[in-house]
Amino acid sequence: MPIYVQHEVLGRIPDVFNGEAIWQAPGLALFSRRPLLRDLLERSPREHKGRAATRCFSHVTLMLPQEDVDDDYHLTRGARARDLAQTLTALHQKDFGDLLGGDQVRYDVVGTEALSAGEIEVKFGHAVYLPAADEKILFNVSVSRDSAIWHPVCAIYPNQRLALIGGEGGAASVTATGWPFGPEGAILIINDGPDAAPVVQMRPKDAFECRFDPRSGYYTVKSLREAPGGSPRLMLKIARASGAPVGVQSSAEEGFRINPAPAQAPAAHATPAKPAVWQSRADGAPLELTAVPVSHKPVNKPGESDATYAPVSRQRVSLVALALPRLSRYRDTGAQTLELPFDRSLALSADAAPVISFLVDAADELYACTAEGRQRIDAPSTFSPVDGRAIRLLPAAPEMADRYRALLCLAQPVGAAVAGGARFTFGRNSPMLSALRLLDSPRFIKRADGVNAASADRIGLSRNAFSFEATSEGYKIGRLTATQGLYHLDEKMEFVASIGDTGADAPYTLPAGHHLVAGHYVLRFDA
Repeated sequence: MPIYVQHEVLGRIPDVFNGEAIWQAPGLALFSRRPLLRDLLERSPREHKGRAATRCFSHVTLMLPQEDVDDDYHLTRGARARDLAQTLTALHQKDFGDLLGGDQVRYDVVGTEALSAGEIEVKFGHAVYLPAADEKILFNVSVSRDSAIWHPVCAIYPNQRLALIGGEGGAASVTATGWPFGPEGAILIINDGPDAAPVVQMRPKDAFECRFDPRSGYYTVKSLREAPGGSPRLMLKIARASGAPVGVQSSAEEGFRINPAPAQAPAAHATPAKPAVWQSRADGAPLELTAVPVSHKPVNKPGESDATYAPVSRQRVSLVALALPRLSRYRDTGAQTLELPFDRSLALSADAAPVISFLVDAADELYACTAEGRQRIDAPSTFSPVDGRAIRLLPAAPEMADRYRALLCLAQPVGAAVAGGARFTFGRNSPMLSALRLLDSPRFIKRADGVNAASADRIGLSRNAFSFEATSEGYKIGRLTATQGLYHLDEKMEFVASIGDTGADAPYTLPAGHHLVAGHYVLRFDA
């Protein structure tokens, strides 16, 4: 494998801010002195013809002991680090001016806890790039072990050709948090310019599988070498920066940088709160449960549930997604968070240690929670905390955005058979399709006072929400409560209409295979 990054540790340097001592040792004892920065650049040219160097590297990162960098910042506001970068830039241009080929000389000085006093680590090579002072970010690179919690790794700039990502102790230009593949593996990102998509390759190629999922928008890297507990994997996301330039030219200005600050994504603005639809009960009044006791409900298995009281069933209703509400509409209920935990099969679970949870807070912000922590998310997104299964998060249509924050698609729908020719009702008091009301439990809602005594279904779902009847033309839908929000989505879960006042005399026809949103539930009505 080619050497994309040259890095060496220089020791026994009394003053780590002495540029001349780092660049070249005094005297002519060539065979007894240790190699310094000038020797390293000379021995590893960027391009050469035979044994003669024709071009040298011009971007160099210097890593100093963190304590020395901190002291310099405290005492001189980083003046010694800036002087060091300026001195080495001048020496570099003086000794290698004929080998620069018009490239700018740039030095970066950073601190690291891995070095002892008197040590300096230098890093340069094909995959080491230092941006100009006014160069804007083209791509932001981040990694994840579970597709939910993403850790920023590095930025890629318009004029940057390569970036090599690896773990601690490896020969990479940047290290990734939670790197699972050891020091030998690395991810190589090739940037062909602002108008081209970046190319991702693994090093070494035969040790890894790297696939891009266009729906989720990230790469999944898996080791082909078996390890205890299964092959490790890592997700890689390359996102174009907001306002990234197109066709940016190189800056003609030479320079250096000291400890550049990482780019921060702008914070999303919370949607203004809406008045509550469902009013809380009077103090001391008992909270109403659904008509079917929990102990009498059919067992709800992922992908399979036949909760019906009809002897012959031909049609089927499936719960395919959960509609995440805007909790700001229900402030008077005291609800602070709605949290939905999923187990390793990506079924809704009450396990103490779910593989992933999705949370909506009182400010209507969405979060994904895993063992690695909690991170704010937005729709559309795809999450694959385990191999072979994924959960999609879709944005709510603008016509539904006053009630809902997003739609969380289940990895496996939960279905129930229904009989044709009879009219049934759906709601908190209705036994029909009660097995599909997965959130009919107080454990999903958390209040500020710590009391979780009410079913989550009390937020947004009426006791009798709507009626439905399977016919040859589709399903006849009737809204039974004036304040109940009902929304028609097509087979692709795209918004069709908001269902207003309907009833048995003038029902709304829902085609087979389309969806109806009521409360937290996105139901598909199949023929």
